[in-house]
Amino acid sequence: MHIGTLMTWAGTHVGGWRMPDAEHGGEDLDVVVRCAQIAERGKLDFVFFADGLATSLDFHPSSMLHLEPLTLLGALAVSTSHIGLAATVSTTYSEPYNVARMLASIDHMSKGRAGWNVVTGSQPEAAANFSKEKHPPHAERYAVAEEYLSVAKGLWDTWEEGAVVADKATGQYIEPSKMHVLDHTGAYFKVRGPLNITRPPQGYPVILQAGASEAGLNFAARTAEVVFASQQDIDEAIAFAEDLRDRCEKAGRPRDAIKILPGLAVVLGETQEDARNKLNEMSTLVDPVAAMKVLSDRLGEDMSRYSLDEPVAELPESTLMQGHARVLTSMARRKNLTLRELRDLACVATGHRVAFGTPEEIADDMEEWFRRGAADGFMIKTAYLPAPLDEFVDQVIPILQKRGLFREEYEGTTLRDHLGLPRPAHPGARSEAAITTDAPAD
Repeated sequence: MHIGTLMTWAGTHVGGWRMPDAEHGGEDLDVVVRCAQIAERGKLDFVFFADGLATSLDFHPSSMLHLEPLTLLGALAVSTSHIGLAATVSTTYSEPYNVARMLASIDHMSKGRAGWNVVTGSQPEAAANFSKEKHPPHAERYAVAEEYLSVAKGLWDTWEEGAVVADKATGQYIEPSKMHVLDHTGAYFKVRGPLNITRPPQGYPVILQAGASEAGLNFAARTAEVVFASQQDIDEAIAFAEDLRDRCEKAGRPRDAIKILPGLAVVLGETQEDARNKLNEMSTLVDPVAAMKVLSDRLGEDMSRYSLDEPVAELPESTLMQGHARVLTSMARRKNLTLRELRDLACVATGHRVAFGTPEEIADDMEEWFRRGAADGFMIKTAYLPAPLDEFVDQVIPILQKRGLFREEYEGTTLRDHLGLPRPAHPGARSEAAITTDAPAD
């Protein structure tokens, strides 16, 4: 299986940062480096940093204040050696040229370990920070994202392999035939190119996505290589995986082109009761306003106006985090949860599944989901940093390794190697291959 970790700055749990042994990594590079090195010690595929482009006093502590992720990946590139490095960048509030250049730089600096979580932006508050009157509609955001990603790939392809000659004897630095001007003009972007950095070592950084709306799933089927999922029920997860693989095949790609990694918030204990007590302890530390804001963000509705001790009300379809909204409301109906109970669960995992118990029980849970085809692996989330991540690496990973479910050593050096993903050939190489294949025999 493939395992990444979503490294939240103050922890996934809304009150996790208040635990006695918690350390806050929002603006402390030393803490983040130590956590990345813990994950690398466990041979995890990658560390991942989510991002937002707005803040408020009622935001989750991990979202309120933190380092800019791409800048952070540059630092982690030189403080780690094998683990993949991935981060969110919004296509709604950035430009393809800048982002393509930064991601190519990170891929070069890390020798091929960069990943990009392509998001359209779920925070309407961000619009006011980018000279926009309002957050663009859902369908438009995905149309922009599709063109944006196409432009970024075109920019990465503006230099062929071997373009830099650097022949000191002749004085030739570049082979002109291996440089291409993109000259893109589309509905949303006009980008000439070429990029002023050569093609990334991986061809393209690994493309990750998390959208679960109809538009998001179709976009992922056409372009994603890793998809973050949020299903709470194994049968729903199996159905989701089959649907996404069907869409992938319909888009002309192999069914296994995408690695599906559901989020899993892990709380470990020596016994089930010990783990439950940890959850209960953290629940006493939660700010109810911040907790309700987390749930409201995921449901796309201000939930503070509803009664906490009534069943979750029927809600209009979210135009923000549609996948989270559907999964959470489905769970609320299936388990007949009150709003208070749903809020408390969202506090632990910000909308993802929670698994608590002994290391063996956690490994059993992960193995069942993996073997039944509900997941290709998991995005591990911890209530706070760094102790719970240390516990997961030291206590759960060895069990998975002993069962032959997870690597004991890295077998390659790039993120694509870890995930078993092919390196995209340059379009010029693909064209040459086609010409060779189609040429008549002598």
